[in-house]
Amino acid sequence: MSQDSLNAVFSALADPTRRAILARLTQGDVSVGELAAPFDLSLPTVSRHIDVLEEAKLVVRERDAQWRRCHLQPEPLMEAAEWISRYVAFWDNRLDALAKLVESLPADKATRAAPKKRAPRKPRKESR
Repeated sequence: MSQDSLNAVFSALADPTRRAILARLTQGDVSVGELAAPFDLSLPTVSRHIDVLEEAKLVVRERDAQWRRCHLQPEPLMEAAEWISRYVAFWDNRLDALAKLVESLPADKATRAAPKKRAPRKPRKESR
């Protein structure tokens, strides 16, 4: 997945209305009017949200007689999930290594108190 595609997907997912639209589309194809029904938004506003989802290739609008039906395209979501999973694996490995390190420390070192903080130093007088 290209950086531009990934940016478009994450940008589209940043808005809760667009996430709700995607959630509704997991149940099947619907018209723009049906997508707009649960929201307290105008039809043009919902249409602009769908435009953003189309630009990210998450949604496809198809003409069905006089209706415009929306269809979910899950592939970009799966590609974004794969991108995220690489970082999940990275942090899992790092946390596992940290856990092993902490477990390998002697009990007295693992439980001893943190060093005391020193009082702040007084500023030096400048010599001229």
